[in-house]
Amino acid sequence: MILLDGEHLTLEQVESVADAGTAVGLAPEAIGKMELSRAVVERLAAGDAPVYAVNTGVGKLSDMRIPAGDLEQLQRNVVRSHACGVGVPLGRAEVRAMMLIRANVLAKGFSGIRPVVAERLCQLLNRGVTPVVPSRGSVGASGDLAPLAHMALVLIGEGEADYDGARMAGGEALRRAAIEPLTLASKEGISLVNGTQAMLSLGGLELLAAERLADAADVVCAMTTDAQRGTPRAFHEAIQRARPHPGQAHSAARLVRLMEGSEIRESHLGCGRVQDAYSMRCAPQVHGAVRDTLAEARRVFEIELNSATDNPLVIDGEILSGGNFHGQTLALHLDYLAIALTALAGISERRIDRLVNPFLNEGLPPFLAAHPGLESGLMMAQVTAAALVAENRVLANPASTGSITTSGNKEDFVSMGMTAALKLRDVVGNTRLVLAIEALAASRALDFLRPLRTSAPLEAVRALLPRIEGDQPLTAAITRADELIAQGALDVL
Repeated sequence: MILLDGEHLTLEQVESVADAGTAVGLAPEAIGKMELSRAVVERLAAGDAPVYAVNTGVGKLSDMRIPAGDLEQLQRNVVRSHACGVGVPLGRAEVRAMMLIRANVLAKGFSGIRPVVAERLCQLLNRGVTPVVPSRGSVGASGDLAPLAHMALVLIGEGEADYDGARMAGGEALRRAAIEPLTLASKEGISLVNGTQAMLSLGGLELLAAERLADAADVVCAMTTDAQRGTPRAFHEAIQRARPHPGQAHSAARLVRLMEGSEIRESHLGCGRVQDAYSMRCAPQVHGAVRDTLAEARRVFEIELNSATDNPLVIDGEILSGGNFHGQTLALHLDYLAIALTALAGISERRIDRLVNPFLNEGLPPFLAAHPGLESGLMMAQVTAAALVAENRVLANPASTGSITTSGNKEDFVSMGMTAALKLRDVVGNTRLVLAIEALAASRALDFLRPLRTSAPLEAVRALLPRIEGDQPLTAAITRADELIAQGALDVL
């Protein structure tokens, strides 16, 4: 079981709970911190001073004072009114990640809620109740209000949820899972909906997927380079030391190891070619830049996983209103990730073209067809890759620059982080498909060089991938290669 304390949650743990169903609970020290901050809220709620979202309205309505008898109704109303999302619902893993990260944020003890609120989120996770959360409706400040509100609706026995493979009313899902609906006390509604957990759940899961793409890109690039009778000399360690970016050095070292012992390489050591095309020769510089972007995003995301993004916050016995819910830092890095992966897909597509293009693929049949003319080979596979790259280029346009004023001009600059996260999800999927097509094309090219064999690691990859013989529908083969990359199966080092 993963015990949440608001301080130590990792991206790998998020994926474990979201995908594999690892059990979660609250650490004892977290319960103690929450009880202390809850006492502050109860004291202030009983007093006469206005406290934002405790005994006042929210947003532009924060000047409205709420009578003591209506404080519980206020919290229900906050959840209900903010649950106005639209569009295709988020995936099960994405919603589970969102619930987990929100529970961890509450466990920090700055939100002023009762421990039972975070405990109920853990119960939803452990008993398989997944709120139905529409994907559209968040502008990324005050956090992901609409997605989190749909999550919170199920906690109070409303909204919709998936349970045991069926979609049903949230109250019915709680009944079947033997979970009591919550009656929200003062400040608990606003503490459930204020934060960056929707964009972070998508971003964190897609970052892990992107890290697997970076590893796969090195592998398929090595296959293509060998199939094109390229040279690994451009990957020499001394070249990388002269420009010591960590990602570049990492990718170059992997490319060297992946190509070691290739019979194909040995067969053309005396050829007259001096340099390969940029898509092969500059792979460490491009792949490495992507790796460095991923590393910086991981640093930011892991800080955010364990940050208090609620508003207001209970700190040192008082309630402070600020802006930790603002998603700008996430939005910028989500956009940057989409740009980086668009480059990764773009350089892969250029290598695909070099494998199939009869004007570029020296020593290989046109379009890797066994009987050119009678067969079209992988001609259309490159067309599909080009379409995916073109779509990525549109999606790589930043969302974080597109603030639109909301809430009666009180929220006059927002992050659009959720839009950036949704775009990133599509870019990751497109990039994985492009790499899958390159893997198939490189494998087909290597087959044409038999009896010469590539290196042992690349032969192991070749054995995993579907074999293409003659013209055939390629969708199933591309899908299988896509699945192998998603699983990390091509990373044989």
